[in-house]
Amino acid sequence: MGFRSASTTVAVDRADGSVRWRIGPDVLAQQHHPHELPGGTVLVFDNGTYRDTTSVPYSRVLELDPHTGEEVWSYEDNPPQNFFSPYMSSAQRLPNGNTFIAEGSFGRLFEVTPGGDVVWEFVVPQFRSFGKGVGLESSDGAQNSVFRAYRYSAEQLPWL
Repeated sequence: MGFRSASTTVAVDRADGSVRWRIGPDVLAQQHHPHELPGGTVLVFDNGTYRDTTSVPYSRVLELDPHTGEEVWSYEDNPPQNFFSPYMSSAQRLPNGNTFIAEGSFGRLFEVTPGGDVVWEFVVPQFRSFGKGVGLESSDGAQNSVFRAYRYSAEQLPWL
């Protein structure tokens, strides 16, 4: 489970309700879409809003060992503030080892190699406003935001 406002992600044992592991604000800042990968690590989009260790906000994608909190892999831009989505967003590990990232606040979808090279990107060209009463004060006006995105192979969509 991800507790965005507390900058914390936890795994809860369904049988007894105990917390199996916790990754907190010493690592994460307003994260989205934490999920376990087949090898037991956790992939998470770390939005970077209100990060204690810097005055310059930036986002990153982290793969973490949930038991030790150790960083297994990460993606961030250079300079880091060039990649920043203060809310929403997601990351997906692909079968080829690359990572598909949705920089949600700005409608940017892109894929990076394990070495951090961007192999393709797409920026959503459609801009619309959120409905009345939806979104943050920063969500006013037309934008091309994407809450979350997934990449599917042709084999996963045989009806197309």
